Amino acid sequence: MTWPQPVELQGSRVTLVPLTQGHKDDLVEALHDGELWKLWYTSIPSPDRLVDFIDKRLVAQAQGDLLPFAVLDNTTGKAVGTTNYLNVEVDHRRIEIGGTWYRKSVQRSEVNTQCKFLLLKHAFETLHCIAVEFRTHFFNYQSRHGIERLGAKLDGILRSHQIAENGTLRDTCVYSIIATEWPTVKANLMWQIEKPRPKETR
Repeated sequence: MTWPQPVELQGSRVTLVPLTQGHKDDLVEALHDGELWKLWYTSIPSPDRLVDFIDKRLVAQAQGDLLPFAVLDNTTGKAVGTTNYLNVEVDHRRIEIGGTWYRKSVQRSEVNTQCKFLLLKHAFETLHCIAVEFRTHFFNYQSRHGIERLGAKLDGILRSHQIAENGTLRDTCVYSIIATEWPTVKANLMWQIEKPRPKETR
């Protein structure tokens, strides 16, 4: 049996469900909201490559390498992005949360906070992980700020870690939350989710 197993994770604002080709149309719409594939410092598929992107995720899932999710906005029922459990290390009970992207209209909302809360809660309380990692491009300041806001700590920077599609070298920032930190991180995330927020404009 592969670890972790596909699962549905439900919150008040978002629901994470196993990614399928049935989410393609919603995700194409999400990609066009902000033309996300044009961001040079991240790897987001263009609309014409989305079918192949999903297929590769499903193959990797079958091999036990990752677990992909579609992020559904409970206010509309539509997929507004994707996220994954990556770099699965069964023997060491370590996992990475990554490959996350959302349509522009829900960025900087409680969508990401609740999505990360659901994934972290499942990782620490059901999968009994000893650590959860996050990785992002050095120049992806929005992502780095979001990861740090979760309570993750910077482990280090992998310099010239990867070659990007545009030929540039990527320095990868590696963050983590360890099991002993989870109760405090959980309390902070629950406070962020439950505090009053101004209404979003769409």
